[in-house]
Amino acid sequence: MTLPDTPSSPAGADRTFQVDLRGLVDLLSHHLYSSPRVYLRELLQNAVDALTARQSLAPAGPADAFGIRLFADGSVVRVEDDGVGLTEADVHTFLATIGRSSKRAMGVPPAEPIRGWGRIAEQRADFIGQFGIGLLSCFLVADEIHVVSRSARTPDAPAVEWRGRGDGSYTVRTLPASARPRPGTTVTLTPRADAGEWTRPAQVHALARHFGSLLRHPVTFDDGTAGPGGQGAPVNPDPAPWARTHPTPGARSRALAAYGEEVFGFTPLDTIELDLPAVGLKGIACVLPEAVPAGRRHGHRVHVKGMLLSEQAEEILPDWAFFVRCVVDAESLRPTASRESLYEDDTLAAVRDALAERLRAWIARAAASDPELLGRFLQVHHLAVKSLAVHDDEIMRMLLPWLPFETTDGHATLDEFARTHRTVLVTSSVEEFRQVAAIASAAGLGVVNGGYTYDRELVHRLPEIRPEVSVADLDPGTLTAHLDPVDRETELAAAAYLAQARDALAVFDCDVALRTFQPASAPALLLDSREARHERTRSQLAREQQGGVWGDILGALRQEAPRAQLILNQLNPLVRTAVTIGEPELARTSAEALYGQAAMLSRRPLRPAESSLINRSFLDLLAHALRKDS
Repeated sequence: MTLPDTPSSPAGADRTFQVDLRGLVDLLSHHLYSSPRVYLRELLQNAVDALTARQSLAPAGPADAFGIRLFADGSVVRVEDDGVGLTEADVHTFLATIGRSSKRAMGVPPAEPIRGWGRIAEQRADFIGQFGIGLLSCFLVADEIHVVSRSARTPDAPAVEWRGRGDGSYTVRTLPASARPRPGTTVTLTPRADAGEWTRPAQVHALARHFGSLLRHPVTFDDGTAGPGGQGAPVNPDPAPWARTHPTPGARSRALAAYGEEVFGFTPLDTIELDLPAVGLKGIACVLPEAVPAGRRHGHRVHVKGMLLSEQAEEILPDWAFFVRCVVDAESLRPTASRESLYEDDTLAAVRDALAERLRAWIARAAASDPELLGRFLQVHHLAVKSLAVHDDEIMRMLLPWLPFETTDGHATLDEFARTHRTVLVTSSVEEFRQVAAIASAAGLGVVNGGYTYDRELVHRLPEIRPEVSVADLDPGTLTAHLDPVDRETELAAAAYLAQARDALAVFDCDVALRTFQPASAPALLLDSREARHERTRSQLAREQQGGVWGDILGALRQEAPRAQLILNQLNPLVRTAVTIGEPELARTSAEALYGQAAMLSRRPLRPAESSLINRSFLDLLAHALRKDS
């Protein structure tokens, strides 16, 4: 936006923004800023940038030689700094030009995508803001902004007053030097009645601590009770915890953990120091003490040059690192226009990769030197580590033996399981594991549940670190081969019943066999993989959609599709009684009941026909029992 008048216009004359300011403020409040509370962050940011520019005039001076003073008593909110200040020409140029930034005019290059670490340090900017629209955020809580400034660049510069109003007009006039004895800027807001939620003294103090607790310049707050000449309460009395010195490494670790608990509200399982000098990043990652759902990304607390940028910056870490929450302060990360999130550029990508490497290094150190910590970590966050191990060979080789899996020996690490079972079988689904777990355990087979995310892929990589162990997928034939056959005489005696059972269950593409296996309490075992069911369903649909010769051909092919197997246990008393049933209808009903019970024990979703069969067979058996008793 440009101005209709030049800086030589008469002092005090009204001028008008060439923009619908009320519409712009509405745009800021609804689409750029998340809350009116950001007005204080923008004022603090402008003050910090002014102090940074002031220090560039005398870089040898101490960092705390100048400061920021906040005042709020319920009627006004005032932010005063000892920064570089503005001349009258600066006021005309920067305070009335939307999108124009004094930082650019002072020779600060705009942030650019940076390729590689080599150029990052060279491109490090000294200022937080880059967009020059922050002052307008004050119109979210006030109808008038009053600025008094005096430049430190021009000796004997007069003080300049700028008043901007919500209707789009502003005035500029020079003031006597006594109005502002020292260089710097004072911004005063008279809050609107509906903005009290954000401008009450206690709230202003809380917001100042929220946004500015890690600022490098001293910030104080006065609510009017300090009296004339009072210093006010310090907003940021202590430096960042990672910037402090501690007597021992243990004391440092405890201090960082205490800070993490203060910020996030939980006691970390451990804290990981983060330090990337190339981008001026320091901070900590707090390991969560409880498991979180896979893929759920936590927001991280990101400060840029001490100013809080975001509490929900998900993009600072990769997806697999959902077991930590971070608080960091960086120099070279680029904020978006709202300064509430990070701009996705090459610098952020490099930072994300470097922080991921720090987390990997922490896991490696725990594995090498602190098995107790590693055990507690894996107990809580094994899913996150499995996610990482799938894509990271080093982590896989280091931690795979220690990761817990569901097995036929209970929950165990692969290292423990491999000591007992030189051949490890892995199922492709949870339901398949539940079908066979009890039977396989009794038969001495070592089976791992591969149905959970990452598990099957990781188990198959076990021979890479345990060459003496072989891994294979479990198929029904493998398990059936380990079930003992019945003697020929028993098989012949049960032949008629088995034929009737196969006929009753043909609609489910299920074969029926008689075997002996443990535990004897299990009357039947249903072996039917998800892939086999899908293949039968596909073949059935294809057959129904075709007719004539093609239907016959597809019907013949369908007979070769994998069939389910209902294995009856001859050791079970109920089965021994069932195979002697001579009444055809009762034999069919008992076979259907055994199939339904085995299907329910498999814990897979039942098809409508199976649910109907279970209900029908139960009622038929009940009716038969009642007729027999009557």
